[in-house]
Amino acid sequence: MAKTCAPIEYVTPAEFFRRMRVKRTTLQKFGFKKESGVWTYSAPISNGALVCTVAVDSRGVVKETTTDAATGDEYVQHRVVGASGKFVGGVRCEIMALMKRIADSCFERDVFKTDLARGIIAFAESEWGEKPEFLWKNFPDYAVLRRKDTDKWYALVARLTADKVGGNRKDIVEAVNLRRTASMDGPRFLPAYHMNKKTWTTIVLDGMAGAEELRKLLAESRKLAKK
Repeated sequence: MAKTCAPIEYVTPAEFFRRMRVKRTTLQKFGFKKESGVWTYSAPISNGALVCTVAVDSRGVVKETTTDAATGDEYVQHRVVGASGKFVGGVRCEIMALMKRIADSCFERDVFKTDLARGIIAFAESEWGEKPEFLWKNFPDYAVLRRKDTDKWYALVARLTADKVGGNRKDIVEAVNLRRTASMDGPRFLPAYHMNKKTWTTIVLDGMAGAEELRKLLAESRKLAKK
């Protein structure tokens, strides 16, 4: 019988890995094999009745194929919306668990696209060993940076529509919320999005504030996050 678990929805690999990028150096260690530029990993599921194969191509695109172990025919019932039953539910459960193990071992978050946003996150990790936390399921493009010693936030990095930070368009921008200091004055410092506007400010990561200035402001914001 397939593994029993709580009811679960099937999420396509394209959606499951959408905000992630592959760490290619980890694939072989996990058990992937490379052939013709594509890495593949196969695992028996449903007590060996089926085989789930996950493939990662040269662009990092992930695909999942599940086949009958005896006949080699593709099994697709787990992808059918509304399909239910103990067997198909167990198959979904095992496939999603496998994709999660692969994601945890072989992928990393890849939410932010601008060099400035990525630079803020890289600086926080290299300088203080503090990694971004993605706390909200409904807002997967929002990441918090917090001090390890006080547990207080000092930055919120986000991908959001420009109209939420003072623009009048719906195009996507990246921005950072920082704790406000007395030196924060000028057009690049906007009223804080979704936070206390007296103690926080928003900076759109469009180049008006450069990488060096942002690192300095991040460090100042972190100092304000003491107990």
